[in-house]
Amino acid sequence: MLNFFKPAPPIDRLPGDKIDSEYKKLRLQVFLGIFIGYAAYYLIRKNFSLAMPYLTAEGFSKAELGFALSAISISYGISKFVMATISDRSNARMFLPAGLVLSAIVSLLMGAFPFFTSSVTIMFVMLFLNGWFQGMGWPPSGRVLVHWFSLNERGNKTAIWNVAHNVGGGVMAPLAVAGVAIFAGMSGFSKSGYEGVFILPALVAIVFAVVSYFLIRDTPQSVGLPSIEEYRNDYPSNTKKTFETELTTKEILFKYVLNNKWVWAIAFANIFVYFVRYGVLDWAPTYLSEEKGFNMNKSSWAYFLYEWAGIPGTLLCGWISDKVFKGRRGPAGVVFMLGVLIAVLVYWFNPAGNPTVDMLCLIAIGFLIYGPVMLVGLQALDFVPKKAAGTAAGLTGLFGYLGGTVTANALMGVIVHASGWNAGFILLVASCAIAALIFAFTWNVRGQEVVKNQH
Repeated sequence: MLNFFKPAPPIDRLPGDKIDSEYKKLRLQVFLGIFIGYAAYYLIRKNFSLAMPYLTAEGFSKAELGFALSAISISYGISKFVMATISDRSNARMFLPAGLVLSAIVSLLMGAFPFFTSSVTIMFVMLFLNGWFQGMGWPPSGRVLVHWFSLNERGNKTAIWNVAHNVGGGVMAPLAVAGVAIFAGMSGFSKSGYEGVFILPALVAIVFAVVSYFLIRDTPQSVGLPSIEEYRNDYPSNTKKTFETELTTKEILFKYVLNNKWVWAIAFANIFVYFVRYGVLDWAPTYLSEEKGFNMNKSSWAYFLYEWAGIPGTLLCGWISDKVFKGRRGPAGVVFMLGVLIAVLVYWFNPAGNPTVDMLCLIAIGFLIYGPVMLVGLQALDFVPKKAAGTAAGLTGLFGYLGGTVTANALMGVIVHASGWNAGFILLVASCAIAALIFAFTWNVRGQEVVKNQH
């Protein structure tokens, strides 16, 4: 591992009278660091989609651009796991901003130099690299969460942090539009100025990378503070062990992740959670247009409401898992997935001519589905030692993106084309039920009791 990413070593503990005030200050500071940093990743993850209409006008076909766009999902799913194994042995303060800067550089190259958008092959390679560097955002954030927030508060804090992707994704579009306006007609750029879609968000992302670097700290011990469990007297077991030892890649993979039945369970659950998430979201405009008579304006509003309803739903789900179920995430997952199942059924059987019910169903599905999306990542953090948290979350992300998202895009299209929308909804309902069943399998598992049994 490069010394650049080496975990920050512990230093001598601060005087006792300074610990409480310093802990409170730094907990807020590091949380803002990972929130701002992770939101900034979303400024440069989806902006290629906004450039596609301009690239189509330059002669690229939709099929060619769709092929290039697929590179991000493929590489991100793989990177989220591979880069996580490096992140678990790295300093989060260095790792998260480094990935953000590298991703921004790819975006800048695509905007500033016509060569990097001159062919489908080159765009595929550049977007693959972008997706790979994007995989450096979640794992260090998870490392910070498990080191600075203890088990009984982690659900709520993770839910709030998870909203960062909604914030970043929401800001990206107006920022990209502003970029187009700035670069339109500028010397060396196209008449439309579409290059600004890449350039302005990338420049802003670099600024936020610097901000994140100054805010984030790797571990409490690296700044002279006790472990979060000692500070809050919130230990994962009666033995009061905090599992602070740095681990090798072999130990992380083969002792704590690949040999952990609970991690595998939620990884498989993530396939079905993501299938429902994207099966509903990506196909909503087409379904509502073909079956319910929605026009493009109504469909776009439905799409928007689905995404933004996820913010309060995620926060509620995290709070329930902490306060109602005392750190057990499985029960909250079951409740929310059964709620999704009911909303999908109503969405399916609601007859044409009642658009209000369809809108309410999409809001309900969006409100409910993002909680389980968050819970899978949170359980991955809970089920392994702190030093293996990123790898466990990366494995669940690998399953979610490659198993769930790709399947939702491809299989739903094939099934609906061959057998109609009813067949597609049968897949969605079955996925809801299977995900709820797997969450039920983890019903009585509370956080790092799993880790205690592994030691």
